[in-house]
Amino acid sequence: MRCVVQRVSRAAVEVDGHVVGSIGPGLLALVAVTGSDARTEAVALASKLTALRIFPDSDGKMNRSVLEVGGEVLLVSQFTLYGDLRKGNRPSFISAAPPEVAAPLIEQLAVELRGQGINVATGSFGAMMKVDLVNDGPVTLTFDVVGGRVV
Repeated sequence: MRCVVQRVSRAAVEVDGHVVGSIGPGLLALVAVTGSDARTEAVALASKLTALRIFPDSDGKMNRSVLEVGGEVLLVSQFTLYGDLRKGNRPSFISAAPPEVAAPLIEQLAVELRGQGINVATGSFGAMMKVDLVNDGPVTLTFDVVGGRVV
């Protein structure tokens, strides 16, 4: 799994002119699934997102997690994170998992986050979405989860 996570003041996702998910302060997680991913990656990603210490403490240092600050997570599936640009100018998405593999893993990720006490909103898998956010900081991180470990 590949993740781009942003600390946000607020974020929302819209499909066909209707807001389908929104959060206040917390994390916007754009997540892509690759063909070799399994439940292990979803569990590891949920643990990492819950524990990431990227919220300020009383001294202004990034030292608190989304759980500690009572933040929320907006989870948006984004297969384009696996876009390969090495050949030409049109991205190849061959590394992205097909929907029948990716959709259940994105849902599993949401279940895992909720199980850790996080309020989770989501986009609509496979839909054309408009994501609106206010990046707080800005703080944006990218990472992959392979074999149940963050790499």
